[in-house]
Amino acid sequence: MEREGPRSASSAPPSSLRWEILRGAFLARSTPPSSPHASSQVDRKIISRRTSSHFNMIPRHFISENFSGALDVPLEVRHSDSKRDISVLYKLPVMTAHSLVLTQRMENEVDLKDFEISNQFNIDNTGLLCCWPSEDILAHFCLKNKDIFSGKKVIELGSGYGLAGLAIAAGTDAREVVISDGNPQVVDYLQLNIDTNIRSFGDKKVKAMTLHWDQKLDSCMLSSFDAIVASDCTFFKEFHEALALTVKSLLKNSERSTAILLSPRRGDSLDKFLVKVEEIGMRSEVVENYDPAVWQRHLMFLSGEDKSWPNYDEDHFYPLLVKLSFGDPTEAPFLQTLPGN
Repeated sequence: MEREGPRSASSAPPSSLRWEILRGAFLARSTPPSSPHASSQVDRKIISRRTSSHFNMIPRHFISENFSGALDVPLEVRHSDSKRDISVLYKLPVMTAHSLVLTQRMENEVDLKDFEISNQFNIDNTGLLCCWPSEDILAHFCLKNKDIFSGKKVIELGSGYGLAGLAIAAGTDAREVVISDGNPQVVDYLQLNIDTNIRSFGDKKVKAMTLHWDQKLDSCMLSSFDAIVASDCTFFKEFHEALALTVKSLLKNSERSTAILLSPRRGDSLDKFLVKVEEIGMRSEVVENYDPAVWQRHLMFLSGEDKSWPNYDEDHFYPLLVKLSFGDPTEAPFLQTLPGN
């Protein structure tokens, strides 16, 4: 969910911001450069900071439909019928699962149905637009620190196409992985991607589910997860309290349980979310430099030494590591292997 509105989230309703993002995607797809509306492209860059640039911690490339024979992992391939969709191969840095194949939308492929569903369920729809840089870093971080998920029941919130959750399912010894999103269209993609990569998960339980942060949770889910992960879910301030309460409700009330969020600061948005976390009785810790490789790429983008990301902005693109727990997050045994401890 890498995006920024021209107005603060507190002064504009979520529906207005979602419409601006969708409008920008429509313009990008349909407005010729010579059109009098071409100036809206400048506005779109303000509305949505999303970019084709990435940290590329999980190498990826687009693949054709006849790809299964060329991969080094077995797949149960179920192709989408939509001409808007593409297949992307992600190379994982682990021996147990070399690759994941995700079906996702081509960038800027949106329609009015996306907007209607977004307003109907009061949800964010940018998970449909692409796989965001924070998700790429979250997947890398989880695989590099895979021991913290061993034997654990894990849920990813606001998953988008599910790269991080699927990476945990394929590349760690987690006991069970739930990959969730509030958008039913996104959950359809999640299920397709689980089905496609099912043979990479071994005997662990992996499932997709629709999860709205502002709705009552099933009793069977309460206090049932050892770990929660999420990337860039703190932009809309209207959702801060619901997200914080969802984390508190899902996480086991144990010193060994934690939530790991990766999120850019985006002005005061992250700070305001952390205020909500404190108000509901949870503890937080923010770590800026949590992975040497990610930090080095960040510095290269920032200095301009790496010119592959010309509009790189630390406030909007560099995700901080946020640890949430019921006790002191620096003392939780479950977190002793994480950076910053």
